[in-house]
Amino acid sequence: MSADDAYLTFLGTGTSVGVPVIGCRCQVCNSHDPCNNRTRSSLFVSTSETNILVDSGPDLREQALRENITMIDAVLYTHSHLDHVVGFDELRAFCWGKEEPLPLYATESCLDVLKNMFGWAFHDSNVHSGYVKPDPRIITPEFTVGDLLVVPLPVIHGTVETVGFRFEARNGFSFAYLPDAKSIPENTMKLMANLDLLIIDTLREGSHSTHLSLPEALSISESLAPHRTILTHISHDLDHATLAANLPEGVSPAYDGLRILMK
Repeated sequence: MSADDAYLTFLGTGTSVGVPVIGCRCQVCNSHDPCNNRTRSSLFVSTSETNILVDSGPDLREQALRENITMIDAVLYTHSHLDHVVGFDELRAFCWGKEEPLPLYATESCLDVLKNMFGWAFHDSNVHSGYVKPDPRIITPEFTVGDLLVVPLPVIHGTVETVGFRFEARNGFSFAYLPDAKSIPENTMKLMANLDLLIIDTLREGSHSTHLSLPEALSISESLAPHRTILTHISHDLDHATLAANLPEGVSPAYDGLRILMK
């Protein structure tokens, strides 16, 4: 990897229940296409200087082992729903052998939920080696993590305060990650101007009360006109191959393990 190389890896691309769904016998859940095997949504962003995990879902251990992730410099949280936070205890593996705590960036409301759920980690008595050592940091309108510029992107997703993130790499590559959203405020749309890559929630073909449907996601993509759009947070209602064959030019579905070079 050269000094300016950077890439992102889709650790998980599924919904809160994953795909296959427990007890389901639908065509997608019974599919032999590995692209239809979707763990809970999460992203890994890596440059020559910085490794960032976006969300610590319940499949984090499996995802990290699959992608050979051994070092994380910070965790960014989009929101406090269980499928994005309950792999928190797996973060201890990334704290072993380090003196400094692990920075966790999130909204104040999300950090409050983490402190309530995993109070032992944030308590002053957490001095034993082997435990998660968090360094909670409330996100600001713009901040840097290593050599990456990060801009939080407020979105509407049910009643829980939720953000996506825009990343700017040193080489100028920019992408936005919005795994959970139902609608995007106008101010947030403005923050996503001139993207190289848009990664956006696409639950299913039909409408949903808290997630973007395929037509809604495609409409947002058309409005923003990024160089490329990748769909994520996909349910068992959408077959990967069928979806890929019927998307507009420049739009494709994500799958677990997909790696994108940011250049």
